Amino acid sequence: MKKPHLVVLTGAGISTESGLGTFRGAGGLWEGYDIMEVASIEGWHNNPQKVLEFYNMRRAAALKAVPNVGHQTLAEMEAFFEVSIITQNVDTLHEMAGSSRVLHLHGRLDQARSSINPNLIQACPGDLNWGELHADGSQLRPHIVWFGEAVPEYENARIIAQKADLFAVIGTSLQVYPAAGLVYEAPSHIPKFLIDPEPVPVTGLEALTVIHATANAGVPEMRRLLIE
Repeated sequence: MKKPHLVVLTGAGISTESGLGTFRGAGGLWEGYDIMEVASIEGWHNNPQKVLEFYNMRRAAALKAVPNVGHQTLAEMEAFFEVSIITQNVDTLHEMAGSSRVLHLHGRLDQARSSINPNLIQACPGDLNWGELHADGSQLRPHIVWFGEAVPEYENARIIAQKADLFAVIGTSLQVYPAAGLVYEAPSHIPKFLIDPEPVPVTGLEALTVIHATANAGVPEMRRLLIE
């Protein structure tokens, strides 16, 4: 028998309990930085060294992090469901937890790419420094989708969402587009779950179950509801 297809959209909130801040809240890594200076294509053009420094800090933090119960529970749910994870996160905690189908909408910290050809991607296990070049001769940059850039994987994510039998949103405020629109790409009648400790502005969704909890508590609760 074919397993039901559970599509999960995750945001920074699922990694908070692994020690990675949301970068927007108090104590987050964005403090002391103007978002547009370090996370936009304009910021890269204006001061690439500052952008590299910022992402080196993010990469170092991600390398120390380990998956939490939320990540682990989603991986374990592959025993019962075909689980497709669409993540806005640039860490690889889903993969570390054992999830086998993960689409990164906004890139990955452990990868770098050519600054003139977005399709030329390579591993980036440590710091990325000014003067390090891709084989094409261009400066290497983080493989991150910044504000002001297109989201190349969005169409693939939209197709995945449209094929869902179940849809869950975990740890994202649904404020960043186009990712926030994916919940509306899923079939309107299917069961949907929203897991976040804070209220998330979402309207017009049928069959929505809201679990006001962190990922560590909320994802196991969703599993219990689905399996029981």
